[in-house]
Amino acid sequence: MKKTQIILAAAAMFFVIAAVLLTSFQIAIYGDPQYGFYERLYEKYNVTEDLEMELSDVMEVTDYMMAYLIGKEEELSIVTDVDGREQDFFNKQDRLHMADVRNLFLGGLKLRTALLVLAAGMILLLVFCGADIRLVLTKAYKWALSAFLAVILFLAIAFSIDFTMCFCIFHEIFFTNDLWMFDPAEDYMIRMLPEGFFSDMVIRIGLFFLGFLFIIWLIFRGWKIFAEKRQGM
Repeated sequence: MKKTQIILAAAAMFFVIAAVLLTSFQIAIYGDPQYGFYERLYEKYNVTEDLEMELSDVMEVTDYMMAYLIGKEEELSIVTDVDGREQDFFNKQDRLHMADVRNLFLGGLKLRTALLVLAAGMILLLVFCGADIRLVLTKAYKWALSAFLAVILFLAIAFSIDFTMCFCIFHEIFFTNDLWMFDPAEDYMIRMLPEGFFSDMVIRIGLFFLGFLFIIWLIFRGWKIFAEKRQGM
């Protein structure tokens, strides 16, 4: 197996797994069009009591907010009954921060497309070079999977020890301002999305990610078994 082929295959599998991670974010966040997972978390963390809102109104705000984040709404503004009076649920800081979040999320989806295109190009190049695709990709996937699982294990331990610290580090890495630092006394959005909400969402994303990685492993495993049976004919 040539060194160039190994490098191309490893890069392709790293890109595929990174794309799977981004897809896991999207499915965990948007996979349920009715946002049933969100509703269960609102009930779990007594969000309606903190906001003095009906659950149906909270879900209406959620539906609008998620439409904004995916680019279906241009302005983050919705009037509803909150805290005992009718008013816009979102304030200026909410809009500025969520604009950053939307750019990050939509940028991630564009990055996923780019990664998949690059991975496909590398795999095609391997085919043209006469590489044993099954063998080289299977080995490359195992290496890439091992690296990602090591990172996942590290992050899982870190988040379980101090989720708040990890949550802050994440925001400091991906945002260039402090707009993500909300005051629950002033901001309804942080009352709707408490820290526990994000903790449960991280677990949900992680489970989707691990599930997809296992499915890909099963595909490679099945490919190997099929190839061995054909050789034994």
